[in-house]
Amino acid sequence: MRMLLRVSIPAEAGNAAAKDGTLGTTVEKILAELKPEAAYFFADDNGNRSGSIVFDMKDTSEIPAVAEPWFLAFRAKVSFRPVMNPQDLAKAGPAIGKAAKTYGK
Repeated sequence: MRMLLRVSIPAEAGNAAAKDGTLGTTVEKILAELKPEAAYFFADDNGNRSGSIVFDMKDTSEIPAVAEPWFLAFRAKVSFRPVMNPQDLAKAGPAIGKAAKTYGK
């Protein structure tokens, strides 16, 4: 299942990693293990270093393996959300139509 991982690194932890030179290499190592479809990084609305990472999750038992590196390396907050690309949405069309017919007013 295609998942969106949101990561938010508290400023203090991010600053410490930046100062000791481990921020970039640690993020690179985590991403190399995860093998994401896409990864984007930005400053979030709270001023924290953040990322939105799209990857494939085969089973929910993978959640700890994905989250723990961020928790342990950066004390990061993480969230997971299933997402669709345009092709997935197109395949969902019949189910959307059925729901609209059954539950739409």
